[in-house]
Amino acid sequence: MRDEAAAAVRRLNEVVEQLRAPGGCPWDREQTHRTLRPYLLEETYELLEAIDSGDPERLREELGDLLLQALMHSAIAQEDENGFDIGDVAEVVTAKMIHRHPHVFGDVRVDGAADVVVNWERLKTTEKRERVSLLEGVPRSLPALAYAQGVQKRPARVGFDETPSVRDALDNVRATLDRVAELAEHAPRLAPRGRDWSVSEGEISQRSQAGHPPPPPPATPELEAALGALLFATVGLARQLRVNPEDALREQAAAFAERFRRLETKARGDHVDLHELDADQWRKRWEESRA
Repeated sequence: MRDEAAAAVRRLNEVVEQLRAPGGCPWDREQTHRTLRPYLLEETYELLEAIDSGDPERLREELGDLLLQALMHSAIAQEDENGFDIGDVAEVVTAKMIHRHPHVFGDVRVDGAADVVVNWERLKTTEKRERVSLLEGVPRSLPALAYAQGVQKRPARVGFDETPSVRDALDNVRATLDRVAELAEHAPRLAPRGRDWSVSEGEISQRSQAGHPPPPPPATPELEAALGALLFATVGLARQLRVNPEDALREQAAAFAERFRRLETKARGDHVDLHELDADQWRKRWEESRA
């Protein structure tokens, strides 16, 4: 690291410590590890968005915001009697990276990236003997697709893959889709227009009292499990095709949203109230929005 960069990081850490010090910022002094959680999550997603944008200035700014979160948590931690500071954090991760890269910092030889991954998992196990499962390092708080990918990848790294090839993954998707199709034949259908896919018991009661017909009952546990299996199988297929399912779905959802906004813009220009369209008119305008 160049001297100027080290000095800049030191200066930022000094700013954070001053904000937390007596006489510093009242808001910053009130924060705890727990109260900062939503900001850490928000900054992480903003960084991911910056990566997708391809804008280096935006990426630099968002990396700074995430660095600020790491420094703030370290500043809070060092205030405890048995706490730690950002230097301790750096020392721990430095030792970890050196230990997990013996092919760089030691005399271990590897044949390629796959060997590195297997060796990485083996070394993690020796570091944390108290872990009883490879999956303990996959937080359940991850978005569902990312969590599914994580719990599939960890066993696959050490030799167990439920669908070890693209063909196996495709067969699994087809089998789970067939099961969903079978159960869907008897599933309640959404009422037309204005009925959401999920409602609470309170909403059902309120609608009944207001004279509206009740919404359809929720999906059965069997159908929910079957659809979950289909999504999990799709994650397996994406993994075999080396596609990140979280990113792929996010891009597809963003493309849908952009197209729907084009439809709305066109409707406003035509002085059309979308609430008055029937199904055929909706379909026509949706097809026109494709361009």
